[in-house]
Amino acid sequence: MMSLLSPHPQPIHTPRAHDTAAPPRRGPTLPAHRPHLTPDPHAFNTAPADEAERALLSCCRSPRWARRVAAHRPYPDLPALLAAADEAAYDLAPADLAEALAGESLTLLPDGAYSAAQTALSAAHAAYESRFGHVFVICLDDVAPDEAADRVLAGIRSRWNNDPEDERVAAAEELRRLARGRLTRLLGGYAAATDGIAPQSPGSERPSRPYVPH
Repeated sequence: MMSLLSPHPQPIHTPRAHDTAAPPRRGPTLPAHRPHLTPDPHAFNTAPADEAERALLSCCRSPRWARRVAAHRPYPDLPALLAAADEAAYDLAPADLAEALAGESLTLLPDGAYSAAQTALSAAHAAYESRFGHVFVICLDDVAPDEAADRVLAGIRSRWNNDPEDERVAAAEELRRLARGRLTRLLGGYAAATDGIAPQSPGSERPSRPYVPH
């Protein structure tokens, strides 16, 4: 049986100062007879519960969230799965949210890339974590990689003055959006694999993890 667990997303690439303009980003080459692939949750629906929960934990690091989404299978289509994921995310208790935040990985700039920006982001992240007690999370699915550093720094600054409760709500919303993007890429990978196309990793088109430096 095909494993539900997909490769880890790749770190965000921020161009080095000497880089030339990046070529246009392209998706996978699809067969001429099928120009679009529809994500199909069949493999997810039929997987053993423990495997489904492990796959879900790669999208949101809350065991309660993963158990709830897995328990409501089968899903007729991706929108139904995303709706269930949203509902489970909205219902996370503070302890569940803290667990999900604690499980988020940190994605770093490549060595030597925009060292001034990395220094600023490191300082901003350290200050944010000291203030709120958890890492800064932000969904960058709609952000080009070369704009990610600026977007993260702007996000930290804009949320800095939140009181802890408001920031908890903001972080929960970012985690919900991250989970949606990760689930979409996960299911898209299954659809590509069943068509004989090498699936892309979840972060190959847009970063799916929060961009936060040490």
